[in-house]
Amino acid sequence: MLIRIRSRDGLERLTIDNPHITISQLKTLIQHQLHIAISSQTLSTNQNLLLAKTPADIARFTDMSDPQTPISALGIDHGSIVYLAHDTQRSVSGPNFSPSGSFGRKMTMDDLIAKQMRVSRQETPHCASVSFDRDAANAFQNYVNETLAFAVKRGGFMYGTVADDGAVEVDFIYEPPQQGTEENLILMRDCDEERLVDAIAIGLGMRRVGFIFTQTISQNKKDYTMSNREVIQAAELHGESELKEWVTAVVKLEVNEDGGADVHFEAFQMSDMCVRLFKGDWFETDVGEEADPKLSRMKKEVVVGVKDTREVDNDFFLVLVKILDHQGPLSSTFPIENRITQVTMRALKNHLDRAKNLPFVKRISDFHILLLLSRFLDINSDVPALAECVQTQSAVPEGYQLLIESLASAS
Repeated sequence: MLIRIRSRDGLERLTIDNPHITISQLKTLIQHQLHIAISSQTLSTNQNLLLAKTPADIARFTDMSDPQTPISALGIDHGSIVYLAHDTQRSVSGPNFSPSGSFGRKMTMDDLIAKQMRVSRQETPHCASVSFDRDAANAFQNYVNETLAFAVKRGGFMYGTVADDGAVEVDFIYEPPQQGTEENLILMRDCDEERLVDAIAIGLGMRRVGFIFTQTISQNKKDYTMSNREVIQAAELHGESELKEWVTAVVKLEVNEDGGADVHFEAFQMSDMCVRLFKGDWFETDVGEEADPKLSRMKKEVVVGVKDTREVDNDFFLVLVKILDHQGPLSSTFPIENRITQVTMRALKNHLDRAKNLPFVKRISDFHILLLLSRFLDINSDVPALAECVQTQSAVPEGYQLLIESLASAS
């Protein structure tokens, strides 16, 4: 196998026949192949060794000081980097340049960029927490649980507000046209409908703040938090948003202590590096059936720990976000768009009749009603104006009220 030795002289490769050699034997190979005396060598898996300035600083790196320790016990295997400090004066000959090959070739700009793409866990999210409106969250999970039985995937865009401290509140969920299977969720996005949704959100003083999707029962049997396909989709939508507090929520069934199943919500942010890699077209987006769903494959090598690799554990890209709940300003009792059952004007009439004892503005304080009505209103003036009435809970102008009632009566 090959391991790489990085020192002040640069990165050199070392050929090893036995992956279980000891540190003492490794030093002997370095002496024979790289011509650095054993007595001069200090080895470590910690790259900070190369920053040590004095012998006392170097002596603090003791992880490879026991000569009888097998290198395999330290996780050193094919492609690993071992860091070397030495005081030998030596002349390192230049490599034979060739157009291909992992080692000993001329560094290109892509190679230099790749060295900067170091994937590590991001500990702190930009989003302090995410709070779900209880009615909106329940309307989403109830449909997936009761109607779809978690057999196929379902997704939606979350809308709400972002506080100055980074806390996100989700007040409604818009479900775009889509096709879900056991493993894939295809969003068949309607730009005209999304413009109506955004116009309503502006009138309500809200914006798009995240993406929510479900995992199926068959996925629950697999050992991952998010699959490679889910990571790619989440990274794409996060990058599209340009919102640093953007939240990705996952809804799934989990077995409880009694052997039954509970619906469980989890919230994450895709890491800054994940979004950067997606925007830079580093992800292999054509995921084959044989691919391990726990790993995301890159088009070029990135650095994970001390290794250059093209496969990254998906968990490296996930930053956990605390979940809260609240009772928001909107109801979620009206039939929801783009589901199996089509929303009709009869549904509008039934809804208005059921709530006839309430003020008119309360009767239409439901995003899904506003979306239905917006198809008959001017997107630039009427839609934001009507939504603003809902936001402020002010009286709905008579003209709008008459139009809404006539639409309902026409059913």
